[in-house]
Amino acid sequence: MTETTHPETRIIAGLSEVIDAYDGLLVDLWGCVHNGIEPFPKAVDALLHAVRQGKQVCLLSNGPRRGSVLIARLDGMGVPREAYHHVMSSGEAAWAALAERADPFHAALGTRCYRMGPARDASVHTDNGLVLVDAIEAADFVLCTGIVEDSETVADYEPLLQAALARNLPMVCANPDLVVHIGERLTICAGSLALRYQELGGAVSYHGKPYPSVYHQCFRLTGIADRSRLLAIGDGLRTDIMGANHMGLDSAFLSAGIHIDALGDTPPEPAAVMAEAQGVGAYPTYTLPRLRW
Repeated sequence: MTETTHPETRIIAGLSEVIDAYDGLLVDLWGCVHNGIEPFPKAVDALLHAVRQGKQVCLLSNGPRRGSVLIARLDGMGVPREAYHHVMSSGEAAWAALAERADPFHAALGTRCYRMGPARDASVHTDNGLVLVDAIEAADFVLCTGIVEDSETVADYEPLLQAALARNLPMVCANPDLVVHIGERLTICAGSLALRYQELGGAVSYHGKPYPSVYHQCFRLTGIADRSRLLAIGDGLRTDIMGANHMGLDSAFLSAGIHIDALGDTPPEPAAVMAEAQGVGAYPTYTLPRLRW
């Protein structure tokens, strides 16, 4: 069997080098526009430049909250609404799937939901017919939105996961990310818990990047049907770049995000990026350390 080869990523200094090739941007939030505490000024400046050039900017987050909650959070951080047109999130996609029950997996779920995650993620299970329960034993399924305390590990959740598995409870994961930087600290996300549940033999439905449903929502929001005219931007090879690959989109990989330990915080060599990419199976069109114009 012939091994598939992939074009080497192009290292760029900023978005301005390639923006003319695109009509719209699908931009990751955490690690790209902000670090969970404050925005990155150069990233916000890049988005403002893109909007002024007539580009559609859709923020595409794996945050386990509805879009309206994310917009309020951006307002609180001081990210101007003029820097983007639309917000789509994994939490919004999960909320809709649980409300609509349009596919066999979600149609078979009951309404009694055990939330594995913090209270701040309540928007995902509010006003869509769900009843939140306090014990695994009373649940029809598990809604996984993340960890409660930033210092927690997958091992801390092993008893809960085992209890859910013993009852054969399906899981809905509202954030496929494995890890995220909060400030300078790397913290696990819901995806790490869902992955462990799958390893144990549990059934999981994921919402968010790299899965297709959120991208189709972005195509609808931006009104851009020609995928060659959309650029996906993010710091996660497994989510942002793999999702772009699956959907036939060009991508810009921010190498100084969650892959900073492997690639550093300065422009990396293309060969180093491709080696890291090959380990994941996701290949970026462009690479730059951080989002800037």
